[in-house]
Amino acid sequence: MSDLADLFPGFASEWISTRNGRIFARVGGKGPPLLLLHGYPQTHVMWHRVAPALAEKFTLVIADLPGYGWSDVPKTDADHTPFTKRAMAQAMIEAMEKLGHVHFALAGHDRGGRVAYRLALDHPGRLSRLATLDILPTYDYWSKMDRGFALRVYHWAFLAQPSPLPENLIASNPDDYFGRTFKSWARKDAPNPFDPRAVQHYLTALRDPLRIHAACEDYRAGAYADFDHDKADLEAGNKITVPLLALWGGAGIAASASSPLDGWRRLATDVRGHAINAGHFLPEENPAATCDALLKFFSE
Repeated sequence: MSDLADLFPGFASEWISTRNGRIFARVGGKGPPLLLLHGYPQTHVMWHRVAPALAEKFTLVIADLPGYGWSDVPKTDADHTPFTKRAMAQAMIEAMEKLGHVHFALAGHDRGGRVAYRLALDHPGRLSRLATLDILPTYDYWSKMDRGFALRVYHWAFLAQPSPLPENLIASNPDDYFGRTFKSWARKDAPNPFDPRAVQHYLTALRDPLRIHAACEDYRAGAYADFDHDKADLEAGNKITVPLLALWGGAGIAASASSPLDGWRRLATDVRGHAINAGHFLPEENPAATCDALLKFFSE
């Protein structure tokens, strides 16, 4: 992938060993540590438009999730264990520790947001603040899956089908599948928000059959273990206690389910947030508003 554009000039590249394989991250900036986690179907590159301003205030660790981007693809099992958000969160803690950060702030978009809030629930002493971008808790998505919502997030059920059905279908034409995904999840009434250089990063990774499989395993874990982990916390009354900022696209996926703030208040004690004028891909569709909200929240 050395021929791909460097969208983080001045940032170091790190491959960090964990029990879940090596994690790739770009590291740069100055100030307290802030971990940024991407979502599906992207890589760490999705943060490239907001990273320069955030790096003026924070030491950024911009990581690829296990199985995505340049991180290793862990060997899976019948329960999809390495791709549970619990296992991914543990890998991120190990990576941050090896970089010298035992306590840090965290922002996650999409699947990265699910890793982020699971980390906050499982390891409450690790985080200072938490931001989630365009998601609701996994339990809420599955429990609210009516006809309209299922048509909007059809990929949740599709990608969770047993292997190798979704893998084979996607691998037959990954550029078309993912191209349609990017287009349909962004705002329909706005210009194409994606830098072509970033898209090349995404597609290069997503053409790899191992990474197509990893993404499916991520969603299979979401349909089973992640749902069960959320359910257990809700039933036990466990809540995230650090301040939580929920941002969502006004035309994004989370806004189509229910009030995002109401959903998060069932799982966290200190919640605030608002919509961003965007579809699902906030940091690329509206980087200025997204960056302003993150800077204000993490600087409080």
